[in-house]
Amino acid sequence: MLNHKAKYSEIIKAEAKRLGFLSCGISKAEFLETEAPRLEAWLNKNMNGEMQYMENHFDKRLDPTLLVEGSKSVISLLLNYYPSETQTDTSYKLSKYAYGNDYHHVIKHKLKSLLYFIQDEIGEVGGRAFVDSAPVLDKAWAAKSGLGWIGKHSNLLTQQIGSFYFIAELIIDLELEYDHATTDHCGTCTKCIDACPTEAITEPYVVDGSKCISYFTIELKENLPSEFKGKFDDWMFGCDVCQDVCPWNKFSKPHNEPLFNPHPQLLDMTKKDWEEITEDTFKKVFQKSAVKRTKFAGLERNIEFLKP
Repeated sequence: MLNHKAKYSEIIKAEAKRLGFLSCGISKAEFLETEAPRLEAWLNKNMNGEMQYMENHFDKRLDPTLLVEGSKSVISLLLNYYPSETQTDTSYKLSKYAYGNDYHHVIKHKLKSLLYFIQDEIGEVGGRAFVDSAPVLDKAWAAKSGLGWIGKHSNLLTQQIGSFYFIAELIIDLELEYDHATTDHCGTCTKCIDACPTEAITEPYVVDGSKCISYFTIELKENLPSEFKGKFDDWMFGCDVCQDVCPWNKFSKPHNEPLFNPHPQLLDMTKKDWEEITEDTFKKVFQKSAVKRTKFAGLERNIEFLKP
């Protein structure tokens, strides 16, 4: 006979699957002891660059009970975004996660559905949904919940499905049955470290955010540093190099979320098209996309920087 914690955990995982999530793992909401010194050291070395927000809410980042009052469980969820088709070799490149609709909206909707389901099935459960927009260490929680391990490129990796997925959480005030962390399967492989165009992976498991192409093309608001000219490998928004070369991503399978499908024009655009892009086309192609974060002027700046 299942105890109620195990029963609740089972029905939550079944509903997560029904909503289209790849996988679901559950951890006890508590202070992330091993992450604290790691995060502190990373910030002390200024590896967050201009991302000042990473310094805010240090305590909340490490302790979900400060973020959601009375929280008992962190439910971690993965949602696949690996596309069935990618851009051509004659194009400037976008990170695959930005091909379709902005993931924040797509996932928030699914998370809220999951929370309502929990409240309907189990009773009065309080909680909050998080998608990469609050001080939550997504990857640490997903690893703690047994959904994968953190690879040398600092992304979450899973043997069956690689790393092309979003991570999100529901933090709730209900005790559940907790999962256990899995083991690291990177072995002696250093492909991600060797392939990084800007040498942002300074050592295994440490990424200097202030040298990462994703940081430069999305987060950095000022001029791009001239010493990196010619090192962006044609990436105009984000960068997938460390994931593309990872052997575990041989197992990536295309997503089945229609909202993540690219705008019809997107995959056909050549470098010339991108160089001549107008604000109207930008608005049309990226109307619902995460690319809007960099704005038209930001994308133009990035493309200009990529020209030989």
